[in-house]
Amino acid sequence: MNKTLFLCLFSTSFLISCAFKKDNSQEKSSAAINTIAVIIDDQLWNGEVGDSVRNKFASPVLGLPQEEPLFNINQYPVKLFEGFSTDTRNIIIVKKDNETKFEIKQNEFTSPQNSFHISGKNSIEIIEILEKNAPIIIQKMRAIEITHNQKIFKDSLLNSQKIKKKFNIDLLIPSKYEYVMRKKNFIWIKSEIIGGNTSLIIYQIPWKSIRPNYAVPDVLKVRDSIGKLYIHGSVAGTKMITEEAYSPYFSVTKLAGNTTFETKGTWQMKNDFMSGPFINYVIFDNANRRLLILEGFCYAPSKEKRDLMFELESIIKSIQIKK
Repeated sequence: MNKTLFLCLFSTSFLISCAFKKDNSQEKSSAAINTIAVIIDDQLWNGEVGDSVRNKFASPVLGLPQEEPLFNINQYPVKLFEGFSTDTRNIIIVKKDNETKFEIKQNEFTSPQNSFHISGKNSIEIIEILEKNAPIIIQKMRAIEITHNQKIFKDSLLNSQKIKKKFNIDLLIPSKYEYVMRKKNFIWIKSEIIGGNTSLIIYQIPWKSIRPNYAVPDVLKVRDSIGKLYIHGSVAGTKMITEEAYSPYFSVTKLAGNTTFETKGTWQMKNDFMSGPFINYVIFDNANRRLLILEGFCYAPSKEKRDLMFELESIIKSIQIKK
């Protein structure tokens, strides 16, 4: 009698578990932004493999004045995996196995989702796979997080006709932003938050204003000139400038199909105590023979700034340039 009851309960639990996996794959991910799940047994997590995971995926975000991790990591032992982390958009599954493997699966447990499967015969093999593939993993993780952010924006958008009319571009901008300044070739929108604000500025300058061989000094010279013209503090004689104490991070990327200079650094208000991070994109808009510049910056002295800046990056990367 007891044996029969046990078998019935086991069968029911197994069916429920299978049904959960099947149904869960149809659900939408509701995980917090910039959060990843790492499925790895405690023995590996507390050793060199765990150190490698943390060094790669919780490394400091470039361009922020204080250290904040690239991603928040939630670790789960393999036996606790089911039901705890399948709604996460990014999952890294690490284990020792007879097969050495790196595999990327899309929408394995929920949607949208990246699942990264890493296995090796020992810790050395696993770490080698992590080291080799970390760049592509981070790239895919950030891409899916940006897309998720942009989908949230679509629930309530700012009317961007003024931006479209002036610059001939489309952007996904949350409705919490408001226009605070419009000039001939310049627009500034801002969102007030508790204890600060986030801003996006858009402007265009002549085609040869920034020389590729002198990109960093030219970018900083242009942004400081814009700060002098338009971005001032509440005290007379203040203006936004690039903070010289921190060297900016520079890279070349693509936006809307065009070569783009990306610069991350820290701004300060000259003759005032305000400061914060910025991210600046100079788009070489070939079709219109202009340099289109979009810059996001925030002032939030008592807040962590990673997600604030990530929101601005997500807005900027939604850009579409009309032909």
